Amino acid sequence: MPKNTLSIFERYLTLWVLLCIVGGTLLGAVRPSIATTLNDFSVYQVSIPIAVCLFFMMYPIMVKIDFSQVLKSSNAIKPVLLTLFINWAIKPFSMLAISYLFLGCLFKDLLPGTEILATGETVELWRSYIAGTILLGIAPCTAMVLMWGHLANGNDGLTLVMVALNSLLMLLLYGPLGGLLLNVNAMPVPWQTMVLSVSIYVALPLMAGYVSRKLIIQAKGLLWFNQVFVPWLTPVSIMALLSTLILLFSFKGEVIIGNPLTILWIAIPLIVQTLVIFSLGYFALSRWCRLSYDNAAPVALIGASNHFEVAIASAVVLFGLSSGAALATVVGVLIEVPLMLLLVSLCHRTRHLFDYHRAV
Repeated sequence: MPKNTLSIFERYLTLWVLLCIVGGTLLGAVRPSIATTLNDFSVYQVSIPIAVCLFFMMYPIMVKIDFSQVLKSSNAIKPVLLTLFINWAIKPFSMLAISYLFLGCLFKDLLPGTEILATGETVELWRSYIAGTILLGIAPCTAMVLMWGHLANGNDGLTLVMVALNSLLMLLLYGPLGGLLLNVNAMPVPWQTMVLSVSIYVALPLMAGYVSRKLIIQAKGLLWFNQVFVPWLTPVSIMALLSTLILLFSFKGEVIIGNPLTILWIAIPLIVQTLVIFSLGYFALSRWCRLSYDNAAPVALIGASNHFEVAIASAVVLFGLSSGAALATVVGVLIEVPLMLLLVSLCHRTRHLFDYHRAV
């Protein structure tokens, strides 16, 4: 598989991202009817327009993967165990601690008021916001992390293996962990959202990538595939990412403009959590395990990102559509893409740290 190189378009990706965030927010605030109409095309909290964009984001990544390398990547026990340890033994509990520190202590007086949940129970808003952050913390990303790992020049085959394992574990651990951390006796698990999102975001582009790669190489040869088809296809992934951003922020344009300070207070612990988990996985544990850069980057990035559809679906079922918990999960969506792109850039700038021969 050819080495990923950043084009001029990709080098200024942060600028395009910021423009799409502003454009999407303004579109949602000025023309909310457009965003509402598009957002209505959803199945089990999975937005069909976003699903289409994510398919075109994932397909160019999947089709570049040499699937014979995926089996070899599955033998890389150390990074696989490390990502599972970070996602299930550390991340949920660090999210609880960090969100409680900020939202339950430092920012508590800035988040006054109460709300009535879907269950009829009255709770303080800050507690509801913490519940939303917990739902994000127990849902590791199983889709867009393929994009982050690819942009960071990570091992795409290994990333795919880790995504598959985290998807399976999420089906098993999401309910028990949520029940434990939220103190809910029987937490409803959004099975339909989980299965549908993994099918659309991962399985469908995976199958399309595998089949089309095989057919194209048989018809045109590997050289034509790498030198002609892949360069033509690469911008499609970036354009799909930017389109996804416009949609996401347009859906929440009114919310962002109507609750700027509340969103800021919720965003701070989410940002801190992301940076802590990334730093732990990338700078500490990956170097301690002496992972290569192409394995360390996806290990850290998959730990830092979240599966926001599952979190939003759970918040809506547990606490109601207009609850503080649902708002907190939405804030997770808003900060994730720009923050993950910054972490991808940080990976590129620090990859020399994993050249152990020079470091010694």
